[in-house]
Amino acid sequence: MKLDSKKITTHIIFLVATAAMIVYFLPRSKSQTITYEENRPWEHNMLRAPFEIYIYPDTAEVTDSINKAFTPICQRNNSIVDSILAIVSKNTSVYTKISAKIRERYELGIVTADMYSKIESGKLPTLRLLDGKVLKKVSTENFISPRKLYLMIDSLAQDSLSRKFMKEIDLPRLLNPNITINESRTQQAYNDDMARATAPIGVIMENERIIDRGEVVTHKLYRILNTYQDMLKKQDPETNKTQWFKIIGQSLFVLILITVLYLYLQNFCHDTIYRKGNLLFILLMTGVFAICATFATSLFGNGIYLVPFVIIPIVILVFFDARTAIFCHIVEILICASFAPFPLEFIIVEFCAGAAAIFSLKELSKRSQLLRTALFVFIAYITSYIAVEILLNGTLSDSVVRVLGFFAINAVLTSFAYILIFVIEKLFGFISVVTLVELSDINSPLLRELSEQCPGTFQHSMAVSNLAADAVGKIGGNVQLVRTGALYHDIGKIDNPAFFTENQRGVNPHDALDPIRSAEIVINHVNDGLKRATKAKLPKIIHNFICQHHGCGKAKYFYITYCQNHPNEVVDEAAFTYPGPNPTSKETSVLMMADAVEAASRSLSDHSVSAVTALVNRIIDSQIEEGLHNDSPISFRDIKVIKEAFINRVSTIYHSRVVYPDGATSAKSSPQQATLKL
Repeated sequence: MKLDSKKITTHIIFLVATAAMIVYFLPRSKSQTITYEENRPWEHNMLRAPFEIYIYPDTAEVTDSINKAFTPICQRNNSIVDSILAIVSKNTSVYTKISAKIRERYELGIVTADMYSKIESGKLPTLRLLDGKVLKKVSTENFISPRKLYLMIDSLAQDSLSRKFMKEIDLPRLLNPNITINESRTQQAYNDDMARATAPIGVIMENERIIDRGEVVTHKLYRILNTYQDMLKKQDPETNKTQWFKIIGQSLFVLILITVLYLYLQNFCHDTIYRKGNLLFILLMTGVFAICATFATSLFGNGIYLVPFVIIPIVILVFFDARTAIFCHIVEILICASFAPFPLEFIIVEFCAGAAAIFSLKELSKRSQLLRTALFVFIAYITSYIAVEILLNGTLSDSVVRVLGFFAINAVLTSFAYILIFVIEKLFGFISVVTLVELSDINSPLLRELSEQCPGTFQHSMAVSNLAADAVGKIGGNVQLVRTGALYHDIGKIDNPAFFTENQRGVNPHDALDPIRSAEIVINHVNDGLKRATKAKLPKIIHNFICQHHGCGKAKYFYITYCQNHPNEVVDEAAFTYPGPNPTSKETSVLMMADAVEAASRSLSDHSVSAVTALVNRIIDSQIEEGLHNDSPISFRDIKVIKEAFINRVSTIYHSRVVYPDGATSAKSSPQQATLKL
């Protein structure tokens, strides 16, 4: 079935929009970005300096070193001791006891409590003391805190009068440090030390080789590469055209991969392209996961491994097929490899994980299968990543533990794919095997009502379900879909069960009706079935089996009867024609054939292979001649296989049986009779 120009235009819009959406979110900077890690091989081509690169020491190391060695600049305030002694001198006896100690300790130095704690811990063995304009380096071993001085004074004045006086003057408040940090001079000195320590320690001349492919990024090279990246970022965007070339390159790259995916779908999965919403869904999945990967990469190192890419092949496998699933997965990881930190490693690891997901799942029919698949995906991630690490580096990097943690989170997210599958079913009208299995449960309310109200129709539906499933399986169709659709195709008969032959018990109400009225009642079972399906919230695809199992065919029995009773009258064929539409898929075509064959086979008196073959050929050829399968992608080869499957199945159902002798068998029955009873 060829796509018309309108659909092709729509598809082109989808492709361009998807590519634009992905490119918009792809990571890029004003300068060329190079991915590398310390102690790992350089994976790019030889890098030469495009300009002079000054080599700077490691800022973190320099800062740490200066913080350890730096001593603050302090100043002495000699007026503090005089003011303290002036207040203490008001009590002569106390002054005599403590004045000498106060003067002595202030001459040695009183510092703040914080400085004293650093002195006691050995972190501040010396400091620089500003004496006028002269800066001296002094030892801190004799420095004490105000509290320490107060305890010394308190030990000297033990009598109650002295204590009372010291309390009155609030001596602890008077004992302030006389050696304090000069904040402005200390900050200036610290900045000067930092400037000297962070000055360039070397230079790489223009066009000089920095690193070549395969070389290990040592700590020194890592600092040089960081400096190179920082200098690139400072280049003037107006004179640096790398940004625009990068956008153009990304756009072409993504558009080519999206186009390749589209060409694959058009050539090998044409039905997927033709069905409404399928292409949009696949492109949307590709775009959304690529965007998620860009955000994860920008937030964490190796954060791209947090994104559960294997959900793409899992979901596409559930709704389409394994070949499409693996192809879409490959396209996705190639797109994301363009910004992955280590592209080769990423491609190998994600491909192995995707393959493990597809091979372990095959067909999702139980929710528990996703847990098993998530486990296999986790194992595939671990083994492939470790293998690539050893292959490329000869050892495991320090980041391996973190990456393995990412893989564990990834596997947990993968196990929740069932929730996404449920959401997709509601948004796009798709249907999964899990849902089909649940719908095919004969204890579901609608099927149980069918079995109670229309037992004959229920048995007919079961027989059609088995017959159609056998044929669809041989032509590569969706077996579970046709099996479920067949169970529901006649649910409209619940409203008028007695008007259908399989439910009648000797009385046929059509005998008292005009053929036009009888045809109307019979034809209405299609619309009645659609109403019940809508009320039961059955998926749209199940509605197709209800409305297409007769297509635009006629209620032939009543049409022929009416023609025979009115030989000279122009018959209004519309009164005897089903509303349709005709089948639009292999599954609905097979159901139409199976429905007619199963019903007609019940009226056969001769069930020999030749009689069944003639019946099957007559019914199916008649449908083809009427054009009922013209809108279906079914082929002549498929029809041949379907006929053979029907003939074998019907012949087996109505096989010849052993004729049992009449009457009860006595104890003296012959051995042959006893065998027959068994």
